[in-house]
Amino acid sequence: MEIKSAEFVISNTDYRKCPESKLPEYAFIGRSNVGKSSLINMLCNRNGLAMTSSKPGKTLLINHFIINNNWHLVDLPGYGFATAGKSMRKKLKDMIENYIIHREQLICLFLLIDSRLEPQKIDMEFMEWLGENGIPFSIVFTKLDKMSTVRAKESLKAYQDKLMEQWEELPPIFATSSEKRVGRDELLDYIENINKTL
Repeated sequence: MEIKSAEFVISNTDYRKCPESKLPEYAFIGRSNVGKSSLINMLCNRNGLAMTSSKPGKTLLINHFIINNNWHLVDLPGYGFATAGKSMRKKLKDMIENYIIHREQLICLFLLIDSRLEPQKIDMEFMEWLGENGIPFSIVFTKLDKMSTVRAKESLKAYQDKLMEQWEELPPIFATSSEKRVGRDELLDYIENINKTL
């Protein structure tokens, strides 16, 4: 898929205020500082489309972008950052879960995982929650460029082995590096192929 246009549409805190269009939506989520904004900017070929920050927890809203005038990319708040107070964490959790469960236009949720880390309890629990609620999702490993090719393969294999302890079948998995633009074509082709079936 070639990205010809990518425009910001709206930010809000409530799925009921999301765009009323029937266009398919692909949402991106991950723990804070997983490289979500960098990945979105790389996918869309636009440096400042999603705001990147070295400070975790920058995205606190549901952000809609329209791509090629025929689908929405949705940037969801990160989860699990310890700097937010308890009430803010609850607010974000409710906002994210309500969007994921109630948004009919959501076709697939891309869950971003830092490829350098061992499986984290918070990510595993989130995947379990997605499975229990029947939410179609894919796993996107980020920051591949931060390791050697061999180390990256080992890390991804170990993660998949861990997942297989809980899952009979794994969701689609993508390996990416925003820095090196790795995985861009695979992700965009995956979205394009789904769009063709809708």
